[in-house]
This record gives sequence, structure tokens and C-alpha cells, in this order.
Amino acid sequence: MGVLHRTLRTDPFAFGLRDAACAAGERLTTVMDTLAAGRDTPAEGLPDPDGSDARTDFAARLVRAVGGEGGTVADAAVRRAAAATADRLAAQHPEALAADGKGWSGDLLCLIYQWFFADVVAEFLRGVIAEKIKIVVPVLPLADPEDHVADWVAEQVMHLVPNPCEEAEHLKNAVEQAEDAVTAFEDPTVDTLAQVARGLVPRAVGAALGLLTPSGSALEEGPDAAPSEGTPAA
Repeated sequence: MGVLHRTLRTDPFAFGLRDAACAAGERLTTVMDTLAAGRDTPAEGLPDPDGSDARTDFAARLVRAVGGEGGTVADAAVRRAAAATADRLAAQHPEALAADGKGWSGDLLCLIYQWFFADVVAEFLRGVIAEKIKIVVPVLPLADPEDHVADWVAEQVMHLVPNPCEEAEHLKNAVEQAEDAVTAFEDPTVDTLAQVARGLVPRAVGAALGLLTPSGSALEEGPDAAPSEGTPAA
């Protein structure tokens, strides 16, 4: 993961990963908006309550809604990330797939948001780097026969991705302190969450790809740049 972060700091456009993740993040926020409102619009990636297999159906629709049409390695990683996020949702919150038209909670939508960007990095590493690592370090397949490395990477990256629910709450508090249009932010989990999440996409991608510090500022790169605190080693 550290090697990928350092490569992208040197060339933020390497692999096309940043652009692919940003575009997919924009599409994901549209899905979040639809899920929050409880609208059953299959074209936007919602589960079909009449489907025979809600888990498989939701995963397929989320991939179609978020994955895009590109054919690059980064585009493929985005589609695998959408599938992985859908699997996490089904495993940890199966009740969400039987919502019967009810809007999803803000906490659940924010969890999907953070999972997705973390899974983009994990799936990219799985698809491009994992096999080379196994050749160089033959013990890895024995130590990790089920490819749990990608799950570990996703867990680490998830902590770097900003949480739209927390940002929406901060926005609400700022408005209250300024005594300005408080009613517009009375329920950030529904009315403003997708908008906040959409605005966070560049920051979420930058954080997940190691291009930003935890505070959201760009990392310097070059022979004289000091290593950032907490930057993982190769």
C-alpha cells in the first residue's frame, strides 16, 4: 500500500486510478441520494424487492450504477470494489436489503461510502500487485491462502476516508453557530447527506490514494519533502 501511495504522489494520474475513483464516487453519491429517499429506481442501483436473490441482485445493480463503462485496470478495480462493498453490506446489514421502500439511514449510507473508496484501493492492489508479491514472496500464499490481504488493506484505508455523516454534522453545527438557515440542515442524514458526500469525493479519493494528509491538505513530493507521519512502509 505504501508503494502505491508513493507512486501516486509522484504521478497523481498514474494508472488512471484517481480519475476513475472520482467518477465512480460521483455516481455513488447519486445512488446514496436515491437510497436515502427510498425510491425504487433500478437504473440507479437500488435492490429489487421482488428479486429472488436480494443479495446478488443488489450487488449487480450497484456495480452497474457505480462501475461505469471503462475498460482500464482502474475501471475494473472500481467495479470489483462496488461488488465487494455490496457483499460487505449484505453480510453485515442484511436487513437493509429488505427495506421495502423505506429510506436508508445516514449511518448506513456513510458506511457504504467509506467502504467503497477503501475497496477501490484494495481491489486495485489485489488485481495488479498481489500476484507479483506472491512471486517475490512465495510464503504469502501459504500464510494467506484466501487472499485476506485485500481485506486488511481495505480496513486500513477506510480509516483515511472522510465520513460524510460527520461532515454533515459539522456543517449543521457551523450553520447553527452562524445563526443562518438552520432549518436547511435539520436532518443531514436525508436532506444534505448526498450533497455533502458529493463535495467530499475529491478529498475521499485523495485520502484513500495517499495524496492528502488526514487534515485534507496535499502532501508534498520530491527529494526534499519530509515523509508524512504515519505513512506506511513498502
